[in-house]
Amino acid sequence: MKNRWIVAACAAVCWTASAQTTAPYAPAPENLQARTAFQDAKFGIFLHWGLYSMLGSGEWTMTNRDINYREYAKLANAFYPHDFDAAEWVSAIKSSGAGYVCFTTRHHDGFSMWDTAQTDYDIVDATPYKQDIVKALSDECARQDIRLHLYYSLIDWYRDDCPRGRTGLGTGRPGTAISYERYYDFMKRQLTELLTGYGPVGAIWFDGVWDQDRNPDFDWKLRGLYDHIHAIRPACLVGNNHHLVPFEGEDIQIFERDLPGENTAGLSGQEIGRLPLETCQTMNGMWGYKITDLDYKSSKTLIHYLVRAAGRNGNLLLNIGPQPDGKLPATAVERLREMGEWLARYGESIYGTRGGDIPPHDWGVTTRKGDKLYVEGKIRYRFFDDKQGKRRFVTEIYVDNMEMLTPKSASAHTDAPAPNVETKTEETPASDSDSLPF
Repeated sequence: MKNRWIVAACAAVCWTASAQTTAPYAPAPENLQARTAFQDAKFGIFLHWGLYSMLGSGEWTMTNRDINYREYAKLANAFYPHDFDAAEWVSAIKSSGAGYVCFTTRHHDGFSMWDTAQTDYDIVDATPYKQDIVKALSDECARQDIRLHLYYSLIDWYRDDCPRGRTGLGTGRPGTAISYERYYDFMKRQLTELLTGYGPVGAIWFDGVWDQDRNPDFDWKLRGLYDHIHAIRPACLVGNNHHLVPFEGEDIQIFERDLPGENTAGLSGQEIGRLPLETCQTMNGMWGYKITDLDYKSSKTLIHYLVRAAGRNGNLLLNIGPQPDGKLPATAVERLREMGEWLARYGESIYGTRGGDIPPHDWGVTTRKGDKLYVEGKIRYRFFDDKQGKRRFVTEIYVDNMEMLTPKSASAHTDAPAPNVETKTEETPASDSDSLPF
C-alpha cells in the first residue's frame, strides 16, 4: 500500500469546490496558442492499451461479457508486457508524421496505467510488471519532441462508488457505496497527479458522458473538472467525446468514427462549432487489441481520411491497439511508415493548413495555407473560351495527391479552381459529368 500523498502546491486547486461554474470560460493566452499548435499538427496517434488487451477482444470486453469485477481484476496479476519499449513506440509514431500521441491512462474498466496514489488497482501496484507506462511515454515523448495527450474515462466498471449508467451493469459490483461526490473527488485527485507529474500534458481527452444518456438530469459537474485542469495547466486543452455540441470550458470539439459534418456511424450528428476539430478513427475495426481483427484499412484509405479531415478543417486522431506483450501490431507499424512517407512528400499541404476555400466534394477537398490553395482528389476541370463567351471543354485533369493551386488560377465559372501549369493533364472527350468520384 503506497502513501496517499498529493502535491502540496496543488492542494488548494485539488479541493476547489465541485459546484458548476457559471461564468463564461475565457481561455488563457497560452491556451489559445496551444489551440493553434494543435490545429497545425493535424495528425495524432491514439493508443488504447490496458488489461483488456490480454483478452484479445477489445476494450469493452468486461461489460460486453458481463465479467465479474473481482474476476476481471485477476488479469492484473498476469499482465507483464515484457516487450514494451516506449522509445520504439514513439519512434514509430514520429515516423508517421504525427505531431502528438493520445494514451488511455484509465479506460472504462477502471485500471490505471500509471503509479497513482488514489488506488492500488494500477500498473505499478497490481501487476508483476511494476513500471509506470505513462511516465515512460511522457519521458520519451519529451525526448523525441512530440506532444502527449491523455485519455481519461469518466466511467468505471470496477469502482462501486461510480454512479451506474447504461454500461457495466453486469460486472457484479454490490452497489452499496455509490457516491458521485466521492468518485468525483477521486477523479480530481487522479487528474492532478497526471497534470503535475507527467510533464506539460497537451490535452485531457474525456470519454463516457454518453453513459448517462438515459438519466438526463445527471450532473457530471464537468465545468468543475475543466476549471480544475485549466487552473493547474492553463495551456492544457480539454476535449470530451460526448457526441454533443461543445460545453463551456472545452477547447476542442471531438467527432468519433466520422469526419466533421458526417454521421455514418451514428455518433457524430452534432453541429460543428468554432473550436478546433478532431475526429478519431480506427486503423482496423476496434480501439483495443482484438486478436481476430486483421482487417486493417489500406494506407491509401488512411491517407485519404487524413486529407479529408484536413479539408474539413479538422485533425485526425488515428488509433492503434497495442498487443498484450507491449508491441505495436506489425501491420499498424507498416501503416505508420507508409503514411509518413506520403507526408514527407506532401506534408506542406496538410501541416499548418486550414480548410480550403472550396467546400468538400465527392471528388475531394481543398486546404489553404496563407496564399496557397491545395487540392486533393480526382477532378475533371472545364474551361470557357473567353473570346466566344461559350463553355468549351479543354482537358481532363486527375489529381491523386495534394497539388498546389494558385489563388489567381481559380475560375469563377467552375466548381473547382484551375490547376497551375505544373499539373499533369490528359486530353479526353467531354461528358455530362463535371467531376469524377473521389
